[in-house]
Amino acid sequence: MIVRIMGEGQVKLDDSRFPELNALDDELLAEVESGDEEGFRRTLGALLDAVRSFGVPLPDDSLEPSELILPAPDASLDDVRDMLGDDGLIPG
Repeated sequence: MIVRIMGEGQVKLDDSRFPELNALDDELLAEVESGDEEGFRRTLGALLDAVRSFGVPLPDDSLEPSELILPAPDASLDDVRDMLGDDGLIPG
């Protein structure tokens, strides 16, 4: 799957990594819903770090369509709340 982190670029992620990412996404969803700013910052950072470490960066000039778009590291709690679906940022 091709994942874009807003403001950073794209990475290719193996589907086998999604259970781990979904656990962080569930935690992030709970923190957004409760308004836990400190927890939100910590978990968003952990989620983005996991995507960066598990993913293989695509070249900057790559024109691959992103199947998943994640917020920038400095996104606000309200920005992320607007991006959330029923399952969080990561479907499934």
